[in-house]
Amino acid sequence: MCKLKPFSIFIYGIQKRCWACGFNDCIKWGTQRGKQRFKCKNCGILFTWDNQVVKDHNRFVWFYKWIMERHVYKNLVRDSGLSQSSLQRLFKRFLSEAPSVAIRSKNKVHLLIDGSYFPNDLCLVLYYDHDLRYVQLYRHTDQERYKQIKEDLDNLKKLGVDVYSVTCDGHKAILKAVSKAYPNAIIQRCLVHVKRQARNYLSESPQLISGQELLAISKKITGIYTYEQCGLWLISMKQWEIKYLDFVNETSLNAETGRYWYKHKNLHAAYTLIVKAIPNMFQYLDDKEIPNTTNRLENYFKHLKEKLTLHSGLRIESKRNFIKWYLHLKNKQ
Repeated sequence: MCKLKPFSIFIYGIQKRCWACGFNDCIKWGTQRGKQRFKCKNCGILFTWDNQVVKDHNRFVWFYKWIMERHVYKNLVRDSGLSQSSLQRLFKRFLSEAPSVAIRSKNKVHLLIDGSYFPNDLCLVLYYDHDLRYVQLYRHTDQERYKQIKEDLDNLKKLGVDVYSVTCDGHKAILKAVSKAYPNAIIQRCLVHVKRQARNYLSESPQLISGQELLAISKKITGIYTYEQCGLWLISMKQWEIKYLDFVNETSLNAETGRYWYKHKNLHAAYTLIVKAIPNMFQYLDDKEIPNTTNRLENYFKHLKEKLTLHSGLRIESKRNFIKWYLHLKNKQ
């Protein structure tokens, strides 16, 4: 990061940054059409500071640091020489001109689909190309909805994106939308989500022996790399099912509602989750290029939320545009 030199600031004022190489030590070099011209000591290029395009290009570096590098106004004021109010006005203008994400067509796309929730009922759904490390499409909404996801997938299809596989957390809206838009696409359940959700149902320390054994089986899900390991895991799951299925399915009558409910609700929920996920859990064993988790998206959301937390005072529309800029700049990387 280029830092301003305090003595040269005192004598000559704020130094000019070269728009071509980013060097932060340019000298005056005559005038052009009545405007002061500068020369970069590093690359030798000549430029005029009063050119609005060049000026915006030079100042965009501070906006980039604000978005991507977790810089707060205090640091930016110190390094840029601009006042906080000037930076706020500048950033407000950049935010209002948020770019859209360009779609890249590619054959045999391994797509990751997941949604994450932010304050103010904001849900961000990402369609992430695992091979390109690129967000192909995104949607701002309030929750993951079938119609919206179906519309997004249809748009990807129209734009020539051939989805070969989809890795997701098993949300019903996603599964249904994929089956309609890309009926031939391979669906891979995220193993981490299956393991984590089973643990949430069973807790870290189940009281029932059946729960303890099912938790131990679920913990092995993310350690399956071969067909042999998969076969042994399925056998252990089947043995557990034979041993405890009647116990898991025990019901009792609720006197108030007149309906039957499962006595061991959480145990039943964990068992049902795993059994329903099994048909789509081990697609990656047939094709090593299919990702078996959505961890990349989890990290993506984590970093985005960390950066947004630093700027929690933004209004909802500015937050949406902040996210757009983050996605755009992340794709550029």
